[in-house]
Amino acid sequence: MIRVLVTDDEPLIRAGIRMILSSADDMEVVAEAANGREAVGIARSQRVDVALLDIQMPVMDGLTALAELRRSAPEVRVLILTTFGERQNVLRALGAGSAGFLLKDSAPAELMRAVRAAAAGEAYLSPGATRHVVDSLASGGTADRAERARQRLEKLTGRERDVLTLLGEGLSNADAGQRIHMSEATVKTYVSRILAKLECDNRVQAALLARDAGLGT
Repeated sequence: MIRVLVTDDEPLIRAGIRMILSSADDMEVVAEAANGREAVGIARSQRVDVALLDIQMPVMDGLTALAELRRSAPEVRVLILTTFGERQNVLRALGAGSAGFLLKDSAPAELMRAVRAAAAGEAYLSPGATRHVVDSLASGGTADRAERARQRLEKLTGRERDVLTLLGEGLSNADAGQRIHMSEATVKTYVSRILAKLECDNRVQAALLARDAGLGT
């Protein structure tokens, strides 16, 4: 079972998310929190696989709680859940090590997909959040950033660069394996090596780095 912590300052939102996730056979909402500080305390005291964090909350907001969880409970996968799709929130969440970013108007099936992806160590971006990331890459890239990204990628082998290119395209491990004739397990091993070498917390950070460096473009 995937053990989920739901964090939102609105009780009705928490109740709705609990109802959706409880309908899945492989998920269990083990706790709820009304702010980031409560969420951090719960994650420290009991086993949580995936934490859903709203951004706008009293006492401690979701992004601050995300940073604290990365320090004190790094095994917890964090999904940022919000009604606010501003580009800066998306990029801040990904940069801080979030496993994904989901808008509150997402369909129930998308919420469950995101939780499963996070629990499996994958990254998940809702279509709305993805648009903000792509827009930022198209409008906010600089020559300096591209050069820094290329320098970081110099430590990768040729095959690792091939896999990273496919991450930049948003492919899953299975799809990437089909593209370059590798097993899914082998691709997963390559992804782990890539994240370690590039000092990235998740696939999305690595994918953004690949896009900055111009891989696949």
